[in-house]
Amino acid sequence: ENFPEGLESIGKISHSDGNFHFMWGPGKKTNTDGSQKEVFADSDVVAAYAARGEEQVPLGVSGTMVAVDWDSCVADGACIEACPVQVFQWYRTEKDIPAKDVVGQTFDGIGSDIKDERKDLTDKADPIREHDCIWCMACVSVCPPQAIKVDQSNV
Repeated sequence: ENFPEGLESIGKISHSDGNFHFMWGPGKKTNTDGSQKEVFADSDVVAAYAARGEEQVPLGVSGTMVAVDWDSCVADGACIEACPVQVFQWYRTEKDIPAKDVVGQTFDGIGSDIKDERKDLTDKADPIREHDCIWCMACVSVCPPQAIKVDQSNV
C-alpha cells in the first residue's frame, strides 16, 4: 500500500546476470507509531552489531517487487526457508560488508539461501533474485516482524 511513499531510490543492488533492484531510503529508527524499529529494539541484533564493531544505522528497504525493510528484518530467516524459488540470499555470505555499503554493489547470487547459514544477526535477507518471484506470498506470511512486502505492480 503506497510503497514507496515517503521513500526515494538511494541506489541499486545489482545481480551479475544483468538484473537489479532498488534500495529505498531513508531508513528509519522508528515505526509510524513512534516505537523503535525491530532491529533497534532487538537486544540480540544490537549486540551483533557491537560485536562486529559496526555502527548500527537506519538502512531502508531492499527490493522493488519483493521489498525487505532492513530496519525491521531481524535475520530470522523464515523468508529464506519458505521461498520455493530462492528469491532471497543472506547478503553477507557472499560479500561480508556492512549493509550500509551494499548500494552500488554487484552480487553473483551465490550467497547462502539456507536459513541457518547467516553470518550473524547483522546479516539481511536480500531479494537478489526478486525477478524469479512467483508471487506465492510465503515470505510475507512467515516473516515475524512483517518486514516483507511483495507487490507485482512495482514491476
